[in-house]
Amino acid sequence: MKSLLLATVATAFLGFTSLGHAAGLKVGVTPGAYADSVAAAAEEAKAQGLDVEVVEFSDWTTPNVALAAGDIDLNYFQHKPFLDNAVAERGYEFTDVGTGTLANIGLYSLKHKGFDEIPQDGTVAIANDPVNQGRGLLLLEKAGLIKLKDGVGFRGTLDDIVENAKNLSFTEVEGPQLVRVTGDVDLALGYPHFIVAAKAFDPASGLIYSGIDDRQFAIRFVARKDRADDADIAKFVNIYQSSPKVRAAIGTAFANDPKLYTIAWEN
Repeated sequence: MKSLLLATVATAFLGFTSLGHAAGLKVGVTPGAYADSVAAAAEEAKAQGLDVEVVEFSDWTTPNVALAAGDIDLNYFQHKPFLDNAVAERGYEFTDVGTGTLANIGLYSLKHKGFDEIPQDGTVAIANDPVNQGRGLLLLEKAGLIKLKDGVGFRGTLDDIVENAKNLSFTEVEGPQLVRVTGDVDLALGYPHFIVAAKAFDPASGLIYSGIDDRQFAIRFVARKDRADDADIAKFVNIYQSSPKVRAAIGTAFANDPKLYTIAWEN
């Protein structure tokens, strides 16, 4: 599996790596849990007569650009709020065609053992995209480090912080790259499956995690609207959701730790 330290893909047509074979379907993923589990499903699909090519991207922009351009048939890297925001901003004609894994997020520190040790004027790394930033801010609020404006929910941004008793400063980083900067700050938002894939530190060392109450953040299979009823896409999603090999790949990608993920289509 490619390292999470790959450079961000520059265009919809360059910088992706095939993990599979010549395909009837091309499925775009990001490294780690999503790539590994979709690759397992692709093996199962081949045995059932459906060829699937797994295409790996290193950022959270290009998989949607590639889907819109028709370079891939399906992608599997984004949750519903992220999808909704992308559709609103870019006008994509996309639809959700199946639920996947709910990847919990956590707050991690390689310098401190508890939130009470986070110093005055401490530094925090957080996702730079609107939806995942808001999700991280809610976790920081749950941890008691900040207070947000009433009612902002997961769409909150740094501008919505109304109380910051420790005068924390924030560095905005693309989600997959947060694992790289965790050691440089006092506290960082983290995605356990990226941490596992990078072999950077213990993914179970988070100070706090999200959970099933974050159900809307389960990763979705996304297709163009004109492929919403495609039989091959439906077959592949069903294989993914029913395959024991996929379940095993998901578990491995999350260090087989149930606090780090949920099989969302069953819960």
